[in-house]
Amino acid sequence: MGGARSGRPGAWAGLALALLVGLAAIAAQAQSLETLGVVTASGRHAFSVEVMRTEAERARGLMERRHLPADRGMLFDFGSVQPVSMWMQNTYIPLDMLFIRADGTIARIAEHTEPMSTRIIPSGEPVLGVLELNAGTATRIGAKPGDRVEHPIFGRR
Repeated sequence: MGGARSGRPGAWAGLALALLVGLAAIAAQAQSLETLGVVTASGRHAFSVEVMRTEAERARGLMERRHLPADRGMLFDFGSVQPVSMWMQNTYIPLDMLFIRADGTIARIAEHTEPMSTRIIPSGEPVLGVLELNAGTATRIGAKPGDRVEHPIFGRR
């Protein structure tokens, strides 16, 4: 019985530590959100985005996630203008992908991409970034090629 008592505080400490680590991860993710705007004929639409700047971050993207809030997205910053290809391997959420030129204009939109697919989704031309939003968002906000995305990575060249 004495061993059980001494083990219980350790179990609670372990649980508390796991909870703190989880909360720290959530806080770190929330702190890494940046504001981005998509300007369409219907107005300016604001999103909070995670920005993927490193090769490792871009490779991981939204893989393994099961939910993306309606006002959130992920912006891939490729660091230089180049042809890019995306795919949906290990991605459970259907997405709209906006391929964005260095000046912030949308070059191409791939709507309702297929979850878990290894089909390659090309940019169609050299771009600086890709914005991933929940499927249906591009239609909902009226986004079209030529519309503008406002974020500090665009227009910096």
